[in-house]
Amino acid sequence: MQSEIMEDLKFKFLGLINKQNTTKVPLMGLNPDLLNPPDSQKCEDLRSEAGQSTESEPVPDQDILESIEDIYFNTNGGFDSSRYELEKLPTILHSKEIEKRHKKLKQQYQVVSKKVLQLILQKQSACKAEFDKILQLQEQLQDVLEICRMGRTDLQLAKTQFTTASLGILANYQRRQVVEELLNSLNTIKTLQRTGDRLQELLNEGNFPGAISLLLECQSAAQTYKHFHCINALSGKLQDILEQAERALDSTLFDMCTKFDVVVYSSIQEAYTLLGKTQSAIDQLHMHFSVVIHNTAFAVIHSYAGGDVKRQYKQLCQDVPREKYIICLTELCKSLWTILSSYYLVVNWHNAQEDKPECKSDIKNLEATFSKQYIKQKLENSMARVWHDVEMKISVYLTNADLTDIKFEQFVQVLGIVNRLMEIGEELCFKLENLQESIRKQSLSYFSHYHASRLDELRIFLENDGWELCPVKSNFMATQLLEFRSLKPSLNNCKTWNSLDSSNLSDSDNSTGIDLQKYLEGGSSPFTIGLDDTVDEDILVNDDVNLPGYFSDESDDDIPDELKHEYVDESDHARVNKKKGKLKQSGPMVTNTTLSILRVCGKYLQMSRLLRSIAVTVIQSMIQFFELCFYTVHLFFTSDLQINSDSLYSPKLKLSLTRIRESLIISENDTIEENSNGNCDKVRQPQLSSIVNLSQPEKLHGLTERIVAVESLIFLGQQYEGLRPYLEHLISNSPQRGFLHQFYMQTIASTADLRKPVYMAVASQAFDVANILNLMNKVNWEVTDVMSQHSNYIDALIQEICTLNERLNIIGTYIPLNVDICNAVWENVAHLITHTLVEGFSNAKKCSNGGRALMQLDFTQLKSKFEKMTSLRPMPHREYVELYIKAYYLPENSFEEWIKEHKEYSVKHLVGLISATCQNNKKTRQRLIALAEEQRSSR
Repeated sequence: MQSEIMEDLKFKFLGLINKQNTTKVPLMGLNPDLLNPPDSQKCEDLRSEAGQSTESEPVPDQDILESIEDIYFNTNGGFDSSRYELEKLPTILHSKEIEKRHKKLKQQYQVVSKKVLQLILQKQSACKAEFDKILQLQEQLQDVLEICRMGRTDLQLAKTQFTTASLGILANYQRRQVVEELLNSLNTIKTLQRTGDRLQELLNEGNFPGAISLLLECQSAAQTYKHFHCINALSGKLQDILEQAERALDSTLFDMCTKFDVVVYSSIQEAYTLLGKTQSAIDQLHMHFSVVIHNTAFAVIHSYAGGDVKRQYKQLCQDVPREKYIICLTELCKSLWTILSSYYLVVNWHNAQEDKPECKSDIKNLEATFSKQYIKQKLENSMARVWHDVEMKISVYLTNADLTDIKFEQFVQVLGIVNRLMEIGEELCFKLENLQESIRKQSLSYFSHYHASRLDELRIFLENDGWELCPVKSNFMATQLLEFRSLKPSLNNCKTWNSLDSSNLSDSDNSTGIDLQKYLEGGSSPFTIGLDDTVDEDILVNDDVNLPGYFSDESDDDIPDELKHEYVDESDHARVNKKKGKLKQSGPMVTNTTLSILRVCGKYLQMSRLLRSIAVTVIQSMIQFFELCFYTVHLFFTSDLQINSDSLYSPKLKLSLTRIRESLIISENDTIEENSNGNCDKVRQPQLSSIVNLSQPEKLHGLTERIVAVESLIFLGQQYEGLRPYLEHLISNSPQRGFLHQFYMQTIASTADLRKPVYMAVASQAFDVANILNLMNKVNWEVTDVMSQHSNYIDALIQEICTLNERLNIIGTYIPLNVDICNAVWENVAHLITHTLVEGFSNAKKCSNGGRALMQLDFTQLKSKFEKMTSLRPMPHREYVELYIKAYYLPENSFEEWIKEHKEYSVKHLVGLISATCQNNKKTRQRLIALAEEQRSSR
């Protein structure tokens, strides 16, 4: 029957295809209208229509297809096209209009027919392929029918051969299967009942992944057997155990904030992964870090402050005793470092998980991939918040503490601790701006108070200094002091940097940064910073001779054996005569005040090294120390200067002294309020100590003290010059760094110029200038013959020079007088003598040629003796006298030009010269005197 249906379907389908081919598809693939020519009437109509449209261009087939109305494409079978076209005709028919419409429809029909024919030809091969498939399907259906016939035959056979016994066997087997399943369920329920105890054991052991895995298995099994009443109670118990496990997980996760253990943390993360809560775990971890930071900081501060635990953290910081401040700060940093290191190790653990090969492969689980990305982003973003919390805790502690009265070494220790924390932050690319600002404000407050005390202390040192030498080694430098010990690496680096391009310099003083990995792996704290160990300085002279003020003059027994042993190893030329009981020191000239200034500078530089933001203030304060000493030396040792001459002061020296007096010294006109408020960086003008006697002629009016003062200041300036590269490095990025260049180019550069006025104060008192001028006034300058014997005043001058030389040699047995010092002293003597001679020559009312020759003879004799005794050749300022004497020989017509050129002579000197030269020409004399007076303002 099935085959009959398929045969009938086949013949109907073939008939339908043949019918369509006979009606629509021509035998040769062409339309019958195209094969049979139209009748004559149709030809005429076509020709008539053609005649009407000869002028129109042929229309493309595509345009004709597009012009067909949409209704013709309607698949509804009820559409009548003929009626549709007839209804469109007008009421009054016109043959032309009908023919036109007929022509258009015919064209559309021909184009449609042509298009359909083309489509049929295109689809003919596809149609044949589909028909082949139908034939194949027919064959398969026949096979299926055969299989069905065989199956029905077999079923019929089984039906006839099956018995009641066979059905009983099947029923028994089914009951057996049910019983076995029941036994398995009972065993599973028994196992579930015993699992609770095992879960507790795993939780107590800290095996969270095992406990969670077992718990999830139990819950899954309980869900399977929930139809048993006993399982409902077990499900509640498992849920309670799960909540207990999550609490234990959270508690252990909380402990990881302070005591990170990679094994325990890995176990925790594995457990949270099993629970599917890795994201919530990382969120909870960051909450724990915030809580731990607050609780830890509060606990540390409270352990030192004591009192009520309900107070705010800020109030507790204010109550920390001053003597426990540094210990508390150290402990706070150590505790917070433990938290920071734990967080950093957490980040490293997660980064290590990302770097594992299995983590780098393509992860199919989109949720797991998203979770890893979330954790990574959360850790990176929250690191800044953790650092900020730590920074704020320490900043609040620093801000609310009063550090103004603690010792300097303790404050440097505070800076060291804070600087170490900032180094750690910078190593991890964090800028601790709040912490930097807090310590900067505290440092400025402390430094302002400390510097005011040190500045006033320096004034007291200067007022009580006896200006005696401190016996230091010949190679003594400031860096040998204890205060510079921690600065040596930075100073050495600056010497290296000075020879390199400044663009290669680093902002850090240290050549290597902090090794965080060492502290993280070793478990130690980078905040175990103590005060520098105290060691002895090795700057004093170690000779077996008696040092004034340091060893006894009576015996050598008190000298240690070590010093005697060192003396044996010294070279022979360094030995001195013990009988004198005095030591001529060969090292640099240094006073106790000089050492005090250098020590304070070393302390100041320690602060600026640890906190670069206050470097400008620190260096300015260092400059004030030098300037106060500079101003005081000039004030003390030029107060008795009896010569008022601008030539003694260089322009830089004048400018420096004026600036220092205005910026550093309290004026007598300042009121008390101004002195206490606006002049906190100013000091009262120092007063020379009464123990310094500058009036003893036999000691050259305190020349020893003057030399020690000036030369120790010059040595101090040299030490400042050695620190210049490091000071410039400290403020290299500051817009205010111009003051340092001014200090070196003006104040330091003019330090050696102090020798001139200070040593001139001695020379002006060592020579009896009034007596010399009186002797010169007694000389007859109108002699007619050239004299062969010099005048008496030259002998008086030479005698005073000899006396000065002898006293200077005596001073040389107490202090080392190098060539520069001796030359400076004799240069001042020469300056005084030459100006005294010119002054005496200008007093001569009349002068003959013989008198002029006598002047030349006198000065030549004096110059020869001076150069012989002082070994200073040629004699300084000799041109001042020689030019003056030679001016007597100038003709009157050249004298006017000479006056204009030589402005170094005073009006009195010029008037005396003019009066002696133009004795017989009153008119010329008056004109030249008037010219000299006009030039006064320019001299």
